[in-house]
Amino acid sequence: MRLIIAEKPSLARAIADALPGQAKRSDGALTVGDTTVTWCLGHLLEQAPPDAYDPALKQWRLDHLPILPDPWRLMPRPKARGQLAVIRRLLKEASSVVHAGDPDREGQLLVQEVLDYLKWRGPVARLLVNDLNRPAVVKALGQLADNAEFQALYRAAETRSRADWLYGINLTRAWTLTGRQAGHDGVLSVGRVQTPVLGLVVRRDAEIAAFTPRPFHVLWVDLAVEHGNLRAWWQPGEHHPLDDQGRLLERAPAEALAARLPGSQGKLTSLTAKKSRQAAPLPYSLSALQVDAARRYKLSAKAVLDTCQSLYERHKLITYPRSDCRYLPAAHHGPSRQSLTNACQGDATLGPWLSGADFSLRSKAFNDAKVSAHHALSPTGTRPDFSRLSATEANVFRLIARNVLAQFYPPLATREVKAEFTILEERFRAQGREILAPGWKPLFTTRDEAPPLPPLREGEPASVQEVGVEDRETRPPEPFNDASLIKAMMNIARYVQDPAVKRTLKDSDGLGTEATRAGIIETLLDRGYLVRQQQALRATQIGHALINALPEAVGRAERTALWEQRLTDIAETGSDPSPFLSGLVEDLRSLLGAADAGRMRSALSDARGVAPAAPSAATSRRKTRRQGTGKGARASSKRTSAKGASTNSSSTKSTAGKTTGSTGTRRKAGGSGRRGKKTDDA
Repeated sequence: MRLIIAEKPSLARAIADALPGQAKRSDGALTVGDTTVTWCLGHLLEQAPPDAYDPALKQWRLDHLPILPDPWRLMPRPKARGQLAVIRRLLKEASSVVHAGDPDREGQLLVQEVLDYLKWRGPVARLLVNDLNRPAVVKALGQLADNAEFQALYRAAETRSRADWLYGINLTRAWTLTGRQAGHDGVLSVGRVQTPVLGLVVRRDAEIAAFTPRPFHVLWVDLAVEHGNLRAWWQPGEHHPLDDQGRLLERAPAEALAARLPGSQGKLTSLTAKKSRQAAPLPYSLSALQVDAARRYKLSAKAVLDTCQSLYERHKLITYPRSDCRYLPAAHHGPSRQSLTNACQGDATLGPWLSGADFSLRSKAFNDAKVSAHHALSPTGTRPDFSRLSATEANVFRLIARNVLAQFYPPLATREVKAEFTILEERFRAQGREILAPGWKPLFTTRDEAPPLPPLREGEPASVQEVGVEDRETRPPEPFNDASLIKAMMNIARYVQDPAVKRTLKDSDGLGTEATRAGIIETLLDRGYLVRQQQALRATQIGHALINALPEAVGRAERTALWEQRLTDIAETGSDPSPFLSGLVEDLRSLLGAADAGRMRSALSDARGVAPAAPSAATSRRKTRRQGTGKGARASSKRTSAKGASTNSSSTKSTAGKTTGSTGTRRKAGGSGRRGKKTDDA
């Protein structure tokens, strides 16, 4: 019997439907001919808690740190024992196994750790499914690979899991204990991804709080030229009081010039025009989609991820959504006409866009060299029934289809014009943009473009019609929201000061992964480190206190982004993970030495930030059960939370059969990660 182990029930159903024959249901499996398809429920196993290695580690004590497991152990999740028993039974009857985890690092770990735990020693093939539609799964079943080719990917995922455990367990215990010494009665969760993300928000909030607006002044003139009118802006010289961006800091010079300008004559002394062609935006990765959907529809990153999972698993309208790639395989170019025709029919928005597409065009998005385990999000070709989609599902689907449709539109052609006038021996500048060919642009915006400048020629006269002086002031940075925080995590190099590290990080995938960035934000909200104020994400008082009490490096992105780069190197080159883990242990020893109750006490007393949101009734009940009364209950709370702080989530799976959160803490321990939550049944 051939046994196929899928990552989750929805994938198992899709595989069974793609096999020839009628599927027969049994306990935890589907059988078609001589093939049985079973499934995991996300992670069936988890890293063992500290007390599994030594019962004395149930008690949280600073002198126990660092906790360094040797050898490492996994244990079944309590709610996964039944399905693990099903797989154990089926493996005893199997002659071969097909690993059908998701085609990424964590998907490789999720199934293979079960095979290793259950001591399977027979042959293993690898099934890579990016699309749950039957033709795509049939094709994938005909292209099985040898699972041995993916061992480097597995080692990278295993190393990530162990490293996150070391980091989360040790630092969470250390700062929780120093927090208690400083008077804070609660778990202070530290994670190698969540904490730098919190640090981004804390530092942005601090910049906003410390910002002092400075006034500046601008002068404009409306000019009549040979073929129309335009507005130009005064360019004050360096002898005037200017800031570092050339803004005028005193009103008097602008007022004095404004008094002289009415009726004045000048001429166009410099004219430059530049034509440009801009290709359509690429198809979406998950993070890029989260950014655009947050801006356009005010959706949280988690709402976008959940919507994509529904479009992928339930409706089978889009390809694998947790992709960090914005390119499509070259083989997708030809079939795109049919898949997009099916995707767009019956929709008043997509239909007209489809009619304008030219499928003979081939954009740079179709590039095999840019595609690895995943490709960009795209419609599968299943015709959607929009009456069965929620408004959010329909909106997100349209965005995905639009960005693929745009690849079959010509470039946007524009002409940029910059004009400089001299009037009363002062310089005035105007600029405009003329759209020569709209290309793909109408698919992306209906906003009116700024009017182009009228036809101009160098040397032509200009006369002043109107003059105005405006008082303005500098503005503080905008607080983070879902879109800008996701974008910051994607482009983390922008927030790094060290030039060498900045250059290195430009080539990395950023902070967190496509699958976990939404969960990281939700984890920080759930733990009371962030709150939403309308669309803004702001750090709470305890969020500020934690960042200020930790060593600065823990709250910054350099370490974790470089860490992710090392894991990528292990996955791609098969390098030995031992040096990485050894270096992490040395790093941990140094960080633990910085745990200081005095610094924590000062951070708590000086903390700014907003008050945390009132907990929901369910959260309050969990907290009451967790804390109980007396010293023993608090110790129990610590023990439970220690178990939960075992994993970080740079690569853990989301709640659609996976986990979220940046330390993977279980809900009863004060976290938001629901490891391997069951979402459907085969």
